[in-house]
Amino acid sequence: MLSMMNARLRLTPRTLAAGLLLASLFAIDGCHRHRKTISAENTTDYADNIQKVTGSKTLAILRWPDYSDYQPAVATFYGDRNNEVAWTRDGKPTAQASAFIQAFNNAAAKGLNPEDYDGPRWAERTQKLAGKNGDDLAQFDVAMTIAVMRYISDLHIGRVNPTHFNFDINADSKKYDLAEFVSDKAVDADEVPKLVESVEPNSEQYRKTEEALARYLDLANQQSQANAAPLPDVAKPVVAGQSYPAAAALLARLKLEGDAPAETTASGSYDHALSDAVKGYQHRHGLTEDGKLTPQTVKSLNVPLSARVVQLQDSLERWRWLPDQYLNARIIVNLPEFVLHAYDDNHQPEFTMKVVVGKTGVEHQTPVFTHMMKYLIFRPYWNVPTDIARKELVPHLEANKGYLEAKNYEVTNNKGEVLTNYTVHQVEHGGVMVREKPGPKNSLGLVKFMFPNQYDVYLHSTPAIGLFNRTRRDFSHGCVRVQEPEKLAAWVLSGQKDAEKGSDGGDWDLDKVTEAMQSGADNHQVNLKTQIPIVIFYVTGFVEDDGLTHFFDDVYGYDAQLQDVLAKGMPYPTKPEPVVKTNPGDTD
Repeated sequence: MLSMMNARLRLTPRTLAAGLLLASLFAIDGCHRHRKTISAENTTDYADNIQKVTGSKTLAILRWPDYSDYQPAVATFYGDRNNEVAWTRDGKPTAQASAFIQAFNNAAAKGLNPEDYDGPRWAERTQKLAGKNGDDLAQFDVAMTIAVMRYISDLHIGRVNPTHFNFDINADSKKYDLAEFVSDKAVDADEVPKLVESVEPNSEQYRKTEEALARYLDLANQQSQANAAPLPDVAKPVVAGQSYPAAAALLARLKLEGDAPAETTASGSYDHALSDAVKGYQHRHGLTEDGKLTPQTVKSLNVPLSARVVQLQDSLERWRWLPDQYLNARIIVNLPEFVLHAYDDNHQPEFTMKVVVGKTGVEHQTPVFTHMMKYLIFRPYWNVPTDIARKELVPHLEANKGYLEAKNYEVTNNKGEVLTNYTVHQVEHGGVMVREKPGPKNSLGLVKFMFPNQYDVYLHSTPAIGLFNRTRRDFSHGCVRVQEPEKLAAWVLSGQKDAEKGSDGGDWDLDKVTEAMQSGADNHQVNLKTQIPIVIFYVTGFVEDDGLTHFFDDVYGYDAQLQDVLAKGMPYPTKPEPVVKTNPGDTD
């Protein structure tokens, strides 16, 4: 047996040569044994140049040289490929690099800024590759990797972290591992446009907004070339049949966006055709739909369409922030629109209704956040927050000790036990809690829709129904008041039986909901069998169910804040999670 083994191990010249060849192959492969990417191999001739570039957090040739927020991912990207070049072969850009350069230059169509990805700078860099200078090749390659990472990330989760604006939206939850994504999916992508499309939000509303942006980019260009003068202001509303000296210019303006049919002819006065077109314009811009040419309508008409482009760009940015489970939420409350949108399980529109939202000013603005609706409470108490009690109840209480009881309030301790002996000082400083008793006059109305959150904000009905007749509806302390609470409650509870009454309880239809609100038990909680994703959102450019693009005023100034941040360039800021509310009680 031993002799047979020795025979097998005996080295002949041929086996020795084969062994040496195999050893040499192992040695060569040893340089690449830690390669952690499925992309095709490329040259390592410029590895030292690349390693030098990626070792720094700045790259001078970039429009925004500070790429410290991406530097770890860039270093990992090249480390995983042993510092091979990724975007050139034989001194020429790869097909994928050329396709990304085209995407960078067309970034405005996605609501992004081509400058953020060095759009205008790539032509000169590409020309310099012909010299095959190691530093030029390395800087081109790393710059391309940075630009691709920025572009992919910006399209996928947005440019600015929403927490910077105290929006409670967790965009980070859907972050890519950019080193892996770019190496495995982008470097050798068969079709870069398809890859780009795949990273964008899978939302019909997002796609409609992107289409609207393309249209308004064209319209803004037409308006700029026409160089038309602003429409003259009016001192008081102009009604159909009256004169308006700029009637022809007004008609041309209304035709531009399609509010007036193309075949409409000018009569020289503010006629019924113009009034009807103005009414359509008012419908799209959150103005009173009366067909009158009001000062507010003229002011809106004089907003340049380039500003409408920015509104749509801001809207796309915010759609990108939404986590996947909220991207196609069944309930979306759009704050500057003062409207609630309800959708079915396939995200097809079900209905809309008017809402009242928080007053402008930091103290009472309705927060922007995502959550899951978990239960309803019929005939609720209103637990008055201490700051509201201090400002709005204490002055009355100081003048009249019986004020709270006379106005349907009661005072409790922290166990919920009703107190008859309490002091104004306790009320003012939160030593006791004030709550409004259930009933039709309760500030929360007869039902509230609960998605427990740190702000104590929710949807609820209201006895102040007259506010829904206003065009601008920011009057609450922060909660969202809904115009048709019975309809919303029946929809939320659709197909769900009354669990407390078992199989005999019947479905929660409109009649049962109305009964619970009007004559049911006080503070009656009904848990949802299936929780409903809800987004309290903020977009001033929105493509509605009618297919028309609607625009709204930036009531909370969030568009202006976003534009201020973007104007400063990369790296865009991040901020810790919003401050947790410490004031006990419910907003309304």
